[in-house]
Amino acid sequence: GPALLFVKTSQGKEEGRRFYACSACRDRKDCNFFQWEDEKVSETRLAAREEYNRNHQPSFTHRQNVDRYKNFVLLPLSKRRFCQECQQLLLPAEWEKHADHQFLCNITTAQLKSPSQLLYPLENKKTNAQYLFADRSCEFLLNLLIDLGFRRVLSVGTPRLHEMIQSKATQEEEFSVRSLLLDIDFRYSQFYTEDEFCHYNMFNHHFFGGEAARETCRKFLYEENGERVIMVTDPPFGGLVEALASSFKKLMAMWSETEKEGHDKKEMPMFWIFPYFFESRILDFFPSFSMMDYQVDYDNHALYKHGKTGRRQSPVRIFTNLTPSMIVLPEEEGYRFCTVCQRYVSSGNQHCEICNSCTSKDGRRWKHCALCKKCVKPSWFHCSNCNCCTLEKHNCEKSAVGCFVCGKAGHKRSACPSLSHT
Repeated sequence: GPALLFVKTSQGKEEGRRFYACSACRDRKDCNFFQWEDEKVSETRLAAREEYNRNHQPSFTHRQNVDRYKNFVLLPLSKRRFCQECQQLLLPAEWEKHADHQFLCNITTAQLKSPSQLLYPLENKKTNAQYLFADRSCEFLLNLLIDLGFRRVLSVGTPRLHEMIQSKATQEEEFSVRSLLLDIDFRYSQFYTEDEFCHYNMFNHHFFGGEAARETCRKFLYEENGERVIMVTDPPFGGLVEALASSFKKLMAMWSETEKEGHDKKEMPMFWIFPYFFESRILDFFPSFSMMDYQVDYDNHALYKHGKTGRRQSPVRIFTNLTPSMIVLPEEEGYRFCTVCQRYVSSGNQHCEICNSCTSKDGRRWKHCALCKKCVKPSWFHCSNCNCCTLEKHNCEKSAVGCFVCGKAGHKRSACPSLSHT
């Protein structure tokens, strides 16, 4: 989809040169697209780019994949194969083309209903980062959504939550929750219809299926018969918060534009799942959001696991625009309700009388520093040279290094007042 406009800055210079780069891939190894904003591109280069794009299209369209799936489920178990190298369901006529590839045989209906376990996770931190919810977190999220009265879930980059909803819908007659998956991983088009999955880039709000896919999303967001909608998103943690926030606001605008009265005065309910150290960045774009203490953990991530101690705990949290007191966290996992803050907090998060808040972000008990006038991590100490709390073993010289753009101290490059944000 469309590229994003960035600015290349030099130390001490207020103005930088602007350029376009891939919205999804921030590593040039994954996508080498680069173009200065003021650059004139030759016809030859444009033709080469078009040719490259044509050669990198998926083998089948979404509609073709849906038809192939219908044929695949009619096959006897012994003829159901999945090519692990091509990440593709194979029909018998295609076996010969994949003869020298590794494949899985006897693909069951249960496996087809859980594609996130059948497909290899794409673990590029900045583009896909398919760290998939552990069952604990997935079940907690789904039960919470049901308890809050939501019956439609716009699953943006949350394939495991989507497939759990789809699976329960086919197994339980009384289950009334529906989900629409928006994801950049086109492999899911092999398992879901156009009403269940849209190929979508959350970094530039691009629907690859064009206006038809956009209309599918619009229809899903229209609240019929009191079926309330919520958006749940789990973006790659290496992704740009600015780009993500822009796309999420556009999805919220789609919801607001539906014909329901009063939508234009409210925000679409949302769960943004992201590490706690991005809190200030998220609140810059969504001031109505607050961070919950619940630790989200993942099956295929070595560090992001619930129940570990100290710095090894999962740093991933839920940011939401719902009233914090509504988000009930499981007491059996050590969460308790703070009557002053009117929200559930982790057991180690003690209320600070001076800050008048439960201040811990990482699950440990934080301590109040009178000089900094705020609570800090238990491993930090106040350094008189740096005039702030930091790790006991640190290099004080770093405090003299200023902003990369203007050279002044007190802020980072991303927050430099000299930078005009695009």
